[in-house]
Amino acid sequence: MDNVQPVALVTGASSGFGLLTAVALARAGYRTVATMRNPDKCEALQEHAERSGVQELIDIMPLDVTDHEAIGQTVGSIVKTYGRIDVLVNNAGFAVGGYVEEVPMEQWRQQLETNVFGVIAATQAVLPHMRERRSGYIVNVSSVSGLSGFPGYAPYSTSKFAVEGFSESLRLEMKPFGVKVVLIEPGAYKTDIWQKGFASMCTSEASPYRHLLEKVLRYSKQAAATAPDATEVADTIVRVIRLKHPKLRYPLGRGAKLSLGSKALIPWRWYESIVLRLLNK
Repeated sequence: MDNVQPVALVTGASSGFGLLTAVALARAGYRTVATMRNPDKCEALQEHAERSGVQELIDIMPLDVTDHEAIGQTVGSIVKTYGRIDVLVNNAGFAVGGYVEEVPMEQWRQQLETNVFGVIAATQAVLPHMRERRSGYIVNVSSVSGLSGFPGYAPYSTSKFAVEGFSESLRLEMKPFGVKVVLIEPGAYKTDIWQKGFASMCTSEASPYRHLLEKVLRYSKQAAATAPDATEVADTIVRVIRLKHPKLRYPLGRGAKLSLGSKALIPWRWYESIVLRLLNK
């Protein structure tokens, strides 16, 4: 990057990875545009930025990634104001849980509209600027659930598997233009995404999946309770965008690399047995 102050755009910055990443980028010297669907929920971000002494480097803007016209307008406004966008962090997303048979189609659509089409739309909006400058980083916050499915997580996994394939293709397309594409793949961390997701994972007393879903919820809540601090993800994103030749994938979190490596190496029936045994602990 040249001597002009670099500019980063972060989606879904009201909480979790997005909030921490916005602050980490500002600490690293980036003019950071932190976007969120509801700017009234910016208080936590502002408090964190003030504690870090970087509030003057963060601009908060409203953005719903399911509003594709608004994405184009926001990106255009940023480019007009600052003349550039060096980093796009596609973080906005949420989690829908439940067993496939019982998740309404409308919830499937909402999951993909935000987690997949929102990522694609934001990426499309910044690509012309990055391509013309032959520079830039697109960081897509995926999940280990985008590489390994889990019972009760099907809608979320479906969306993240899609982000994985999208990112692979995009990386190859943009390599000749000097634009780097990276996947950040967190496992369990202390964020509220699954606390919100757990709330939707309910079923009737008569459901054939009730006892299975209870096991999934119990396991998921235990994993969330003992998860590491999400700051690690934000710090990794900052480190990766400073690399001249970043890797495509960065799996993060306790046991993430081991779990994914095991899935790739052992027979599927062994992997099935391990997952089902975990749920029966």
